[in-house]
Amino acid sequence: MTHAPVPAVTVRPGRPLSGAVRVDGSKNAALPLLAAAATIRRPVRMDNVPDSADVQLLLTLLQHSGRQLARPTAVPRSVALLPLDSRPAVPELPDAGRIRASYYLVPALLAACGQARLPWPGGCRIGDRGMDEHFKVYAAFDDKVETDRAGYRVTASPSGPAQVAVDLPFRSRGASVAAVLRAVAGGQRLRLGNPNLSPEFTGVLDFLRQAGWQADLTRDVLRVEPPVAPDEAATLDWSVPGDKIEAGTLACAIAATGGSGRVEGVRALDVRSVTEALNRLGIPVLTEPDALVLPGGGAPTGTPLTAVASLDPDGLDADFEPALLALALGLPGTHLFADAVNPGRHGNLLPQLRLLGAEFEEISATRCRLTGPQRLTGTVVEATDIRTGSALLIAGLTARGATTVTGLDQLRRGHADLPAKLRALGADVTEAAR
Repeated sequence: MTHAPVPAVTVRPGRPLSGAVRVDGSKNAALPLLAAAATIRRPVRMDNVPDSADVQLLLTLLQHSGRQLARPTAVPRSVALLPLDSRPAVPELPDAGRIRASYYLVPALLAACGQARLPWPGGCRIGDRGMDEHFKVYAAFDDKVETDRAGYRVTASPSGPAQVAVDLPFRSRGASVAAVLRAVAGGQRLRLGNPNLSPEFTGVLDFLRQAGWQADLTRDVLRVEPPVAPDEAATLDWSVPGDKIEAGTLACAIAATGGSGRVEGVRALDVRSVTEALNRLGIPVLTEPDALVLPGGGAPTGTPLTAVASLDPDGLDADFEPALLALALGLPGTHLFADAVNPGRHGNLLPQLRLLGAEFEEISATRCRLTGPQRLTGTVVEATDIRTGSALLIAGLTARGATTVTGLDQLRRGHADLPAKLRALGADVTEAAR
């Protein structure tokens, strides 16, 4: 019997977290990888596909687009995507408006049926993240873009240029993926200036290299060329990397309780900015090729932490910032946090933390300062977006009394079951019917 998802959990303070836990596959990596798999013209088996709601919805949208999917029973969380054997009609995909990553489908739809019709993307309401740069990418390929209040339509050019040049004004991950997959869809060469350099994007390039594409990347320019003799029959096996954001969140949760533990299934390089922040705060963190280890025994330094979200390859991924902010509330020092990448995120996060008694100096809509340690008191709060939900779980681990976090449907969009991973580390997290 299938039970409806629990809409809320209650978190209570308890003993320091300890033990080992393995992260799921990364939502942010899986979405463009699955779109890439749907764009190339060969069978693909993708392993470590997370059960998060956004990823599962994207798979459903691919099926509604005519793509044949299979889930091999011998390999859990594995999905096989088969190439199309005929040209399908342009699908209507109203559910695509529930996630932001629906825009990754455009190149695959152009390759399959010559046109993409999609509603405006949804997802977390954390500020204006428009699609102007995406549309400029398609214009560079001579595609026709039409928009209205309900959504947008992209129609592939019948005779686009053999080589396309696009220069991005900032390192947009979405526009970078759009440009590369559009080149794949049309079998065209691409020169992309100012590309995104996150592991989620470079992972797509690695996948395409495995499929025979050339992808030469420097810090400032990416050059992509199609395969000379593509093998469209052989199955391409790939695996979604571990979720770096989930790993960083769990590390912050362990640190918030003064615990010790091991977070497995994540590449150390992907969480470097978090480990550097924790070490600066006096929380020792060791890295292994496939794990983060918090041995415990550190002492807070009181050193100010500056956590500024950035698209720079050496900067802090914006999705790490909320977990670090929740952790810093319990640590000495005056700390600065900023996220101009997602300008609406603080508008979601700070009011919910204030309900727990947190105090902030809001310097602007995207910058705030806090001084810790602060004493929080449990109450009912809402996960208004994915990262606000994970930050509230961290805060609830140290607040006096019970903290009930509602809106778990938002949290599950990015994490299949983060509360269960916290319970595996010994957290007092129980279901709460609301």
